[in-house]
Amino acid sequence: MHEAHTPDERLRAALDTLAARDPDLANAYAACGLPAHRRQDPSFAGLVRIIAAQQLSNKAAASIVARLQEAETPLTPEGARELSDEDARRFGLSRPKLRYIRGIAEAVGRGELDFDRLADADDDAVLRQLTALKGVGQWTAEIFLLFALERPDVFPAQDLALQAAGQRLKGLDARPDAGTLREIAETWRPHRSAAAKFLWHLYRHPDAPV
Repeated sequence: MHEAHTPDERLRAALDTLAARDPDLANAYAACGLPAHRRQDPSFAGLVRIIAAQQLSNKAAASIVARLQEAETPLTPEGARELSDEDARRFGLSRPKLRYIRGIAEAVGRGELDFDRLADADDDAVLRQLTALKGVGQWTAEIFLLFALERPDVFPAQDLALQAAGQRLKGLDARPDAGTLREIAETWRPHRSAAAKFLWHLYRHPDAPV
């Protein structure tokens, strides 16, 4: 994930709207301010980086992504098909993730997945196409929609950091599950992407008064 240290001013209008509607979010927003700009490439390389980061801490995921980016073999479908088991181990990729990445590369090669066409598809179509690929679940597809295609109304409620931040934001006794968090997020339509980015921002500021 590419992340700048400067606030993402593009989120200001949406978060101002949400803050006017949700007092809990307004208090947290006043304490934490705007999230930093985070984005991912809307390409095969971007999807590979998201898969590499699945179920890992931010630090471990960043380390693997950095090794992939520094590799001599480019993050392209052709490069992925040439990636050896030994290289994958050196980068920190598990065998299942290597299989998933190779499978996606093959899907591109067969013309079953086209990232240019994906960029023009609606959210539901993107989710259907991506989750049809082995190793790409709903979380991965939603993260691609959110950070690569930068769609405005996506909320990956399965994300544990979002659940923890949602618990804190709403003062809940227990961490909400994905279904409960999705229900909470319904009130943030059509700006759920901005809400999700803010909740990650809140998660990274555990001492902020909310």
